[in-house]
Amino acid sequence: MPADANGRFGDSTNDLSGKSRDVVQAGSVSGGIHFHRPPGGPDRPQTVPRQLPGDVPAFVNRTTELGQLNAVLTGRDGSQVVVSVHVVAGTAGAGKTSLVLHWAHQVKDRFPDGQLFVNLRGYDPREPVSAEQALRGFLRALGVAAGDVPQDVDDAAALYRSLLAERRMLIVLDNAAAVGQVRPLLPGSGDSLVLVTSRSRLAGLTVRDGARRITLGTLPEPEAVALLRAVTRDYRPGDDPDQLTELARLCAHLPLALRIAAERAASHPHLRLDDLLADLHDESALWDALSTGIDEEAEAVRTVFAWSYRALPPHSGQLFRLLGLHPGPEFGLRAAAALADLPLGRARQVLDDLVGAHLLEQTGPDRFQFHDLLRAYAADQAHDEEPAELREAALRRVLDWYLHTADAAQTWLQPGEDHLPLPRSTTPLPPLAFADYDAAADWAERERLTFPHLVRTAAAAGLDQHAWQLTAISWNALAASASFADWLDFAHLGLASAEQADDTDGQLLLLNQLGMSYRSVNQLDLSADHLGRALDLARTAGKQMDEAHARNLLGLIHLRSRRLEAAATDFAQAIEIFRSRPEAGGERWAATALANLAGAHLEAGRLPEADTALRAALAAHRALGNQQSIGNALRLTARLHRERNEAAAARAAIDEALGIALGLRNRGLEGFWLLTLGAVQLAAGQHGDALASYQRSAMLHRRLGDRGREALAWRGTGQTYAALGRHGEAAGFHRQAAAVHRDLGDTWELGVELDHLATAVAPDDPEAARAHWAEVLAHLAPYADPRATATRARVAQRLAESDSTGG
Repeated sequence: MPADANGRFGDSTNDLSGKSRDVVQAGSVSGGIHFHRPPGGPDRPQTVPRQLPGDVPAFVNRTTELGQLNAVLTGRDGSQVVVSVHVVAGTAGAGKTSLVLHWAHQVKDRFPDGQLFVNLRGYDPREPVSAEQALRGFLRALGVAAGDVPQDVDDAAALYRSLLAERRMLIVLDNAAAVGQVRPLLPGSGDSLVLVTSRSRLAGLTVRDGARRITLGTLPEPEAVALLRAVTRDYRPGDDPDQLTELARLCAHLPLALRIAAERAASHPHLRLDDLLADLHDESALWDALSTGIDEEAEAVRTVFAWSYRALPPHSGQLFRLLGLHPGPEFGLRAAAALADLPLGRARQVLDDLVGAHLLEQTGPDRFQFHDLLRAYAADQAHDEEPAELREAALRRVLDWYLHTADAAQTWLQPGEDHLPLPRSTTPLPPLAFADYDAAADWAERERLTFPHLVRTAAAAGLDQHAWQLTAISWNALAASASFADWLDFAHLGLASAEQADDTDGQLLLLNQLGMSYRSVNQLDLSADHLGRALDLARTAGKQMDEAHARNLLGLIHLRSRRLEAAATDFAQAIEIFRSRPEAGGERWAATALANLAGAHLEAGRLPEADTALRAALAAHRALGNQQSIGNALRLTARLHRERNEAAAARAAIDEALGIALGLRNRGLEGFWLLTLGAVQLAAGQHGDALASYQRSAMLHRRLGDRGREALAWRGTGQTYAALGRHGEAAGFHRQAAAVHRDLGDTWELGVELDHLATAVAPDDPEAARAHWAEVLAHLAPYADPRATATRARVAQRLAESDSTGG
């Protein structure tokens, strides 16, 4: 299976360590090179999110409730009141979100560090947003790289509270159904304010978290009439006030129902209001006959929904129904057209009609969503009025459209990945065509939250092939802001669907993807488990290429854990199988595994063996024209030349590699390969250039969320400062790097880092140096490769010399 700078192909490009959080430790040299201070320090750059949706048009009244919200900000004496949580509770359709958003836009300048917003979809007919999912989104909005978001929800919540501690932010948690959705999203301290909307009172927040509550009822009659008048005045200014009062009463004074009724009245300016009221009375009488005994407001809302829905032309009514089948919380024009089997122009026209009727909300250019009540109503109408075979055909069409469009995006986002052999699409609407990488990345970002729903809906409908293929292809079209943890949330559903379909190819692909994803989030045991299952399945099924892919990926796990002999064995076995299958592309993968084998030899310090493997791998990759793999082999070649003190050859190799990374616009490759450039520059005595390379590498790895690689950039910086005789600054960087390696459980890199730290502190604190060197020997004891043996011998000698001289 393939792996690039995000750990995806089958090469060692991204296989040294884990994820990253912050660049640390002040320091500068001539040329103005600067590293930021530790988290919370005065120089730490902050991301200022502005996530509020737009203000509500034609918002009227609610002056009492707006005043209650204003009272949250200042006390009677004018001082700030620390009210960290405020709940706006009320019945469905009461306008809770509209009130909160309108107020939030009025006061957003009081929160200079930004605003966070999430619709928790607690009452959506499909799966709500979990606190863990919301945390991931908030942390990314606060500048935490996707790969750096902790996997454990408690750890993620702790990081979130730390980031908010010194900030003043407005946080809106819309449509919460339960306290459990909310509590992990609350700040621990500071001046941030959380506004929660819910149909529930969420009493636990009041008791335990000191929340205040506003209960939002229906509008008073004058305010309900004012809302109707605000929407209709430009279209039908002569409506009788008494008739508007009657219309407000039939809407139970609920803002959602009032807006829908007002939009229908406004869209029929020549129809007498008497006729509209008579129609609504008839609808109300029908619902009274079918009453299920639910509350008056719910009956009124359902009556107005039905009244507006039944007034739609047949084609608009059908699209409204079918949109209730769409799996995701939002959808675009093309997805709606595929679902309803409509031409694009016709679909846009009908969607505009639904938006005009206030049955659908437009959230952006060609992007739409339902109010959750309307979504549930639309889904009910689809199940009541559309035959089962038509519903399944509509679902297949929209799933096919997403599947083929994601495949088109993969061409740009993961060009080295093999494409799935997809079945022919059941929708005549072609998939999106992307002009460039940015267009594909933008689409993947817009649909990031849609794919989990697509997979879950397909699995629930028994569409197993769709479920596993959507899972696999979404891995290849993962949005830049997403992490592998997001994908892992639903990946096992895809694997279960492939198993249900008895699709061996699907199982093998997903097991390998799961193995790579768990490796990327530093869960190496789970990674090895899934790759081991892939290896067993491939052997049982007699699929040699899949066996070789699994072995190559298991070799990368061994390389990550510095089990170098086991890694070399896996790579060698993979190479043998790949070479035996040239007709299946084995030559390409043999070159990839050969470069991985060279990396294992280089790590072990077996330079002649590394040289032989590298020459063959680089020649093969050049012949195949695989630019990324050429660059990876050049990076290893530069390391080899540097270790042999062949400065000019090392610089030529790494310069060519970085030219490839820049040409591919791949920041992951650039950041990693800059580590080698920095080492080459340091060896040549080009200290300022080395610091610049390490600083950019650290910055890129922080953005990418690779903590281990960022720590390697700090190591190089520390070594450079030591070469400049600035041992105090060197020690600071080595301490921070050692802390990361310790946190990641990487004993080899920790031992190497402590060796550098000991060397940096030895001139001023020989006792501390001896303690560090003693710890180095303990950490490196399990490793038996030549490099580890030589390092232990050198450290033991330094320790003996230090002991004999007393420092």
